[in-house]
Amino acid sequence: MKKTAIFLLITTFTTLLFSEELKIKANSFTSDQNTGVSVFSGDVNIQKANDELNASKVTIYVNKKKKPTKFVAVGDVSFSITTKDGAKYSGVAGKVIYFPNKKEYYFYENVHLKQLNDKKEILGDEVVLKTTDGKAYAKGFKKEPVIMIFNIDEEKK
Repeated sequence: MKKTAIFLLITTFTTLLFSEELKIKANSFTSDQNTGVSVFSGDVNIQKANDELNASKVTIYVNKKKKPTKFVAVGDVSFSITTKDGAKYSGVAGKVIYFPNKKEYYFYENVHLKQLNDKKEILGDEVVLKTTDGKAYAKGFKKEPVIMIFNIDEEKK
């Protein structure tokens, strides 16, 4: 009964917030309508179209119109993202912040971001991915530089 009530609450909550179907699974859920903050914790899995996010805890902030303004995922975060132009990314980070209005992801703490289509990888302490224009920015680890790995196809003569 408790799982059914949580499922119905999550379904209602996500239906009101998103025009595309968003599916959230978690071990627990709390929400405060006064502050516009909802917290999903314990094996959190979020799926929307081709995108997926997994974390120990995800906090969702909504504005007065019940539209999401920010998602904050922490703890063993893994993700799979497809940009507007079809580029596919996957990776891991300690913390991810997503701003749905800008369609921007901010990855923090031991970030390992892979662009699957072009076989590129970025390792750093802070990486920003703008999904609308396909741009990425990175800062290095505290004591190490940013590392970018990519394949170069050279023609053999």
